[in-house]
Amino acid sequence: MMDSSLTPTHTHTPTQTKKAWVIRLKRLKPALWLVPFGCFFYLFQIAPMVWVFINSFIYDDTLSVDNYVEIIDSAFMLQAFGNSLWLAFWSSVVGLAIATLLVSSLRRVDSKLRDGVIAFTNMSSNFAGVPLAFAFIIILGTNGAITLLLKQYGVLGEFDLYGKWGLLAIYIYFQIPLAVLLLYPAFDALSDDWQAAAALLGARTSQYWTRVALPVLSPALFGTFIILIANAIGAYASVYALTSGNYNLVTVRIASLVSGDLFLEPNLAAAISVILMVLLAFITVVNQWLIAKSYAGKKGRK
Repeated sequence: MMDSSLTPTHTHTPTQTKKAWVIRLKRLKPALWLVPFGCFFYLFQIAPMVWVFINSFIYDDTLSVDNYVEIIDSAFMLQAFGNSLWLAFWSSVVGLAIATLLVSSLRRVDSKLRDGVIAFTNMSSNFAGVPLAFAFIIILGTNGAITLLLKQYGVLGEFDLYGKWGLLAIYIYFQIPLAVLLLYPAFDALSDDWQAAAALLGARTSQYWTRVALPVLSPALFGTFIILIANAIGAYASVYALTSGNYNLVTVRIASLVSGDLFLEPNLAAAISVILMVLLAFITVVNQWLIAKSYAGKKGRK
């Protein structure tokens, strides 16, 4: 038998060890670049969410679910959720429909005009908050330029910019540019040859859109719809500037409970925020399920 003491052993020289450390550092370098982002994400996303979740269960310095019970038993709070969901849903539906028609038309126009419209859309998507509310007051307010003109010709009836229909108009306005920017890349998935082939087979334009184009675009449409709902539910500055906080919405209620002049109830505001987060999470899960079904249907047709 060979003496085990004579068996060769693999030893690493200092040079090999140094090279191994260099290779490891090169592999870790991309991860190290994520450290600042991770810290930023924790400080401004995770930590506030944890604080809100914990404080939502604190009522009179004790752990309790009384904050949630108070919200459920309050018709005023339920009205705020109802108003927010109504505005978010219909502004998203109308905004998505208009944006879909606009993006579909942009694919048929000259490239210079298309680039100009996209640039204007990008600019208008950042026109929100107090300036947007002020612009609507000047144009469609009680003594607004267009309001007086339309009333003069009997076109406009009892339109109230400071009510739900006026808020719906301002919501639709800032939903359209966002929807256009989100949908514009998705329409590149459509090929002009598909519509030509459908026409050769005798399909009408409506049949092409319902049986070819919209099924292909459905994941992008669903995803954009959810983003629009989240964008509408979280809107605050425009509504507050337009109504001075007199219209009952979830964001207005949270702000009044955190920075109100009379009663400060941050724990109740935290409970409202948690319900809002759960609601948005549920909507997102449903959206992902619909997208998964859409992709599964496409694979089944292949």
